[in-house]
Amino acid sequence: MTQFRILWSALLILALTVSPQAVRADDECMAADEEQRTKADVAAALKAEKSAKQAELFIAYQSIADHYCAHLFDKNGKDLQARAKANLPKLGRDLAKAAEAKGLLYSNEPVYTIVGAKKDKNGNTISEGTRRANERASAFAWLETSGDHNEANRVMLKAAHAKSDNLEFFKTAWDVDNGRYEQVDRKTGERKPYASPAAYRQELQKIASANADRLMKAEEKDAAGLSGSAMDVGMASGRSMEKLKAASDWMKFLPNGDKPARARAEQRGDTIMKRSDPTFTQMNAKAYYEFAGSSKAKEKLAQLEKKSEESARAMEKSAEKVKGAVTIEKSEADQKKFKKGKADLEKELGF
Repeated sequence: MTQFRILWSALLILALTVSPQAVRADDECMAADEEQRTKADVAAALKAEKSAKQAELFIAYQSIADHYCAHLFDKNGKDLQARAKANLPKLGRDLAKAAEAKGLLYSNEPVYTIVGAKKDKNGNTISEGTRRANERASAFAWLETSGDHNEANRVMLKAAHAKSDNLEFFKTAWDVDNGRYEQVDRKTGERKPYASPAAYRQELQKIASANADRLMKAEEKDAAGLSGSAMDVGMASGRSMEKLKAASDWMKFLPNGDKPARARAEQRGDTIMKRSDPTFTQMNAKAYYEFAGSSKAKEKLAQLEKKSEESARAMEKSAEKVKGAVTIEKSEADQKKFKKGKADLEKELGF
């Protein structure tokens, strides 16, 4: 009896201390249709290996490379996974090279599309469909999917230089690391965010700097109109502000930010306020000061607004005086007209 109790206690302790990792296969591969899906993926990969279609082989390898259940449900699974992991990087580079030769550097197109996916009327999945290689996939997509971030960055920089004046595309290139992660740490199980080498963003900053310089030089030509008539000032300041704001957008990616663009805006506001007709052009100066945003610019803007309010009140008072004068004159004219009418009536009646 004592031996039975000892054995039972030992089994209980063993059951309570078994690591969750020990039953990982059961946890992830117990789904009713998992065996069927796994065998289908293995079969697709084996079939793709016999074909000469690199893109289809890449997609098949990608599906099986990290498939946890492959070696459990198929005798070929373990060796197939090893081949997939070994060959995926080269396949990705070859496919990227072909896309790059066609000029397909970057696009939002994924490397595969889903064909034949079906859902019932309640939205439940009936068929997950089949992955098919996307002929419109870009060089960047193939490299990024295969995990070759360095080569993907090279292609992205090439595309950024080709579209050097496209700010929206530049932002895409700048944020390339969003969603990227390092390989899983086998000891901790963690995946740290991936960070591109500093040289990558330094190259992008050259593009941003070139665009900012171009716009600042173009703004100088527009600003020449600030010395013309009040109408010229309105047109010139509009074009000038457009260039300064555009330059500012590019400068935000540079170490010193957009300070040069804002400082010049304040200078343009000062230039307008030195004119002999600031009353008619101060609205343009206000726009410059608002964009400049410095403490001095804010003070100047506050002074302008104060003067504008004072001018508005003065004009209101002047308008009231004019209105009063007109009312008095009208009243005097009406009285004269009444007296004349009264005299004419009395004369007619013989009084």
